[in-house]
Amino acid sequence: MDVPEGKTFVDYIDPNSLSVISNALAEPGLGNAAPGARYQFLRQGYFCVDPDSRNGHPVFNRTIGLKDTWAKIQRGME
Repeated sequence: MDVPEGKTFVDYIDPNSLSVISNALAEPGLGNAAPGARYQFLRQGYFCVDPDSRNGHPVFNRTIGLKDTWAKIQRGME
């Protein structure tokens, strides 16, 4: 994609794309996950371990979200 002069790709990033979930629960083994490792979190999507992760404080970036068909069905019933 060509970016107009005076703009960068950062100008096109969704401001709502960062979501920090500080009270999330995960398996204890994920606390030492290596940067670049990939995991599927059930009913959420696929995630990659961020290079900013450190032992005891993992950071995961969602790479692909899962479709939520059930939510669509529920909205149609309301």
